[in-house]
Amino acid sequence: MKLRLLMPVTALFLALSVNSMAQTDRPDKLYSMSGIGFALPVGESADYLKAKFSTSLGLNLGLGNSGLFLYPKLSLHAFQFNQITPDMGYNYTIQKGRATTYLMNVALGYRKIVEKWVFYGFAGAGGGFILTPQAGVNPQNLQVTMDNKTNSTGIIETGGGIEYNIGGANLFAEVSYMYGFSKIQDRMFNTVPISIGIKPNLSKLLKKL
Repeated sequence: MKLRLLMPVTALFLALSVNSMAQTDRPDKLYSMSGIGFALPVGESADYLKAKFSTSLGLNLGLGNSGLFLYPKLSLHAFQFNQITPDMGYNYTIQKGRATTYLMNVALGYRKIVEKWVFYGFAGAGGGFILTPQAGVNPQNLQVTMDNKTNSTGIIETGGGIEYNIGGANLFAEVSYMYGFSKIQDRMFNTVPISIGIKPNLSKLLKKL
């Protein structure tokens, strides 16, 4: 159910982006973003999480004719989960399990274009869910029942990146710092996402339609 809530939010951002783009003639008004990489746990998060493969999806929407842009992003990070203490109602801890995030962040950023290179920074806030595994053990039936615990949290994220234009798209590398306001395993959630990927220029594509 919670994942279904993210889809209409993403669709709303896209609709607003297309509507805003139609009100300006900037050729680089709207980019989509798709990245892959790792989210490195830092601070207390390193006590129970280890980095695994992660992805991110988003939009870069230019605001006016300056370098300002709106940056909604969905972070789908994956971690190895090594539980320290069992959750209430469970007797065993999970080791080498899998934790995943579904976190939406909306940031305001600034882009500086230097020939084919782009340098940018951003800061914003949002929230979402972090799923952590649970295991119920029935020794009589020799069965293990797996389940997920949904940890909701608000977040702030700040970061920056660099892009290189290849025509109808930009290649990019980005690093950020993400801080969660809710605790998991009685410890704060902090991570440093690092990603590379591509940002197709949707402005050029939509103009051709």
